[in-house]
Amino acid sequence: MLIPSIDLRRGKVVQLIQGETLAIESSDLDGWIERFAKFPAVQLIDLDAAMTIGTNDELVRRIATRLPCRVGGGVRSVGRAEELLAAGAKAVIVGSAFFDIRRSAEEGGVVKHDFARALADAVGMHHVIGAVDAKGGRVVIHGWKTALPITAVQAVKALEPYCGEFLYTHVDKEGLMQGTDMDAIRAVAAATSSKVTAAGGITTREEIDALHALGIDAVVGMAIYTGALDLETR
Repeated sequence: MLIPSIDLRRGKVVQLIQGETLAIESSDLDGWIERFAKFPAVQLIDLDAAMTIGTNDELVRRIATRLPCRVGGGVRSVGRAEELLAAGAKAVIVGSAFFDIRRSAEEGGVVKHDFARALADAVGMHHVIGAVDAKGGRVVIHGWKTALPITAVQAVKALEPYCGEFLYTHVDKEGLMQGTDMDAIRAVAAATSSKVTAAGGITTREEIDALHALGIDAVVGMAIYTGALDLETR
């Protein structure tokens, strides 16, 4: 299944290359909502909340009441997750908050099991999507700027008891329109019995179909916004 993405920054819909360089910016929020209305799932990320420089809460509520959204960006507490679900989110996407950079793998791992367990208990693990982003073979957090001493495979194995689904983003390919890394995605999917959705560089219908054959959904952003991928042929 193809899941289109909406990234919000400073009140606008954007697409970034490697999470940093602005490539596309649009104020036509209603137009994108209308275009994505036929999809059974849409990914909505508040980039400002993720970077702790504000929020786009009003826009998130506006979109989540009109589209079936899985919402992420700055979900660092049970209360925040509950707020987003109350605003209309079908599930919350949690990434950096699941990891503690002050701990090493030798000290018992960097995964914050207590928080993950509390979140799953509070909202139900079927409402929790664990975001595992990898760059150079290691999990990265804090806007992909902090690398952790664990791999994506290790992360999904540790978080599996608390997440109904995983979102794996292959950061090395994100926004580059050069295709994704199918081997890396397959390795993550093989490490968990939970549903896996993939993101990061997915550009063609062939990639989406190949992932679908593996039971993996595909989040697509840049290819849609540039027109490289025709949504009408899905």
